[in-house]
Amino acid sequence: MALIITDDCINCDVCEPECPNEAITPGEEIYEIDPNKCTECVGHYDEPQCQQVCPVDCIPVDPDQIETEEELMEKYHKLTG
Repeated sequence: MALIITDDCINCDVCEPECPNEAITPGEEIYEIDPNKCTECVGHYDEPQCQQVCPVDCIPVDPDQIETEEELMEKYHKLTG
């Protein structure tokens, strides 16, 4: 699964530096998460760090990007080489 940032985002800038995969970038209006880089912090942390620091709780799982724990770990290995 990848995470998404909803329109509730207030552009507070706290999520971007927390992402170990550099999957979060500023979009035109709100921050965006690249689903090809998002592992929900699998391989790095026990919980998604962006969700932990988000003050408005606007980073849910993207229902269009469902992945298993194994798929997320495989993506982590590809990203970290």
